Amino acid sequence: MKIRSVILIVLLVGAFVYLTSYSNFRGTGNLPLPKIWRQSPLELTVADAQPAYTAEETNRIAVYKRTLPSVVNVTSSALAFDFFYGVVPQSGQGSGFILSKDGRILTNYHVIENAQKVEVTLSDKHKYPAQIVLQDKAHDLALLQINASNLTPAVLSESRDLQVGQNVYAIGNPFGLNGTMTTGIISSIRSVREPQGATIENALQTDAAINPGNSGGPLLNSRGEVIGMNTLIATGGAEQSSGIGFAIPVDTIKAVLSDYTKYGRVRRPSLGIASLAIGPDLAEQIGLPADYGVLVQKVIPGGAAERAGLRGGNQQAYLGNTPIYLGGDLIVAIDEDRVTSPQDISEIMDHHQAGDTVTVTFYRGPRKMTVKLTLGEAHSVAV
Repeated sequence: MKIRSVILIVLLVGAFVYLTSYSNFRGTGNLPLPKIWRQSPLELTVADAQPAYTAEETNRIAVYKRTLPSVVNVTSSALAFDFFYGVVPQSGQGSGFILSKDGRILTNYHVIENAQKVEVTLSDKHKYPAQIVLQDKAHDLALLQINASNLTPAVLSESRDLQVGQNVYAIGNPFGLNGTMTTGIISSIRSVREPQGATIENALQTDAAINPGNSGGPLLNSRGEVIGMNTLIATGGAEQSSGIGFAIPVDTIKAVLSDYTKYGRVRRPSLGIASLAIGPDLAEQIGLPADYGVLVQKVIPGGAAERAGLRGGNQQAYLGNTPIYLGGDLIVAIDEDRVTSPQDISEIMDHHQAGDTVTVTFYRGPRKMTVKLTLGEAHSVAV
């Protein structure tokens, strides 16, 4: 029995020596493992201690560091009732940006809609209860106030001269991931309708990744200035970014804030018309004296256009399956600004307030005319 044990031990030791010294072990060829271990240590190629950033990377990093303190996380909570009339807490989350050192913060209306409690978390993780100061459903904007001081306000730029193709940056809290930055370009500038029914005139379309939680956060230019508020994504039902997001232009935001500062509420100016954009082909078919402009479909009773004597159409026709009215005035300019679409009118209104007087240039038949018009206050009428 002892002899068998000795033989077994000798065999195990011999097998170990063979495997570790002479066998093809882990792809090392026929080199004995001890010899491999005695070779010089593995040398790694290491990057420079100070990485060299491209000019674009350097600017992007600077934009992020400069603007992050101005971006906040907004959470809201409300109570709803289930099928059995039981109370069910509901919560929502979005982003926002700081407007003033004393705690004024802007976000989307739909982020805090029906909220009974709103909290704001700053980039330094400090959390504050927020009071809702202004709710503007028509423009999907809300103004909040927190009890804080010495905050870092965002710098507001302009959106009037933005160009398709320029770089933009979005910072927000997608899916609750605070302080997330994405990059892209302005893909288009167009008017879009939100699911709640509000229309964003001259919305900034971007391919920068925008997801749930980005709503209310800033869209920035290459200088880190706010050019819009991220608001809407086209998802095709996937509830996540598909490369098509939309932002409210900052000129609209500034116009709403100006109304609130002056009147204590939002008083958006309006011509008081329903209009139709005219292009060369349609102008030729209808027989208009100009190949551009907006055709007045109707004037709103008591509105600015009616008071100024502008006329709507009186002959019903169809553009495809859409009924239109012909015979109205053709507006081609407001003050010195050429008008080619309802979006042009909306952009001009962003630089005016209700009560301002403008000069409207239009055609009535073949006759070119001008009229002084005092802007009215928009309600739910088309401009």
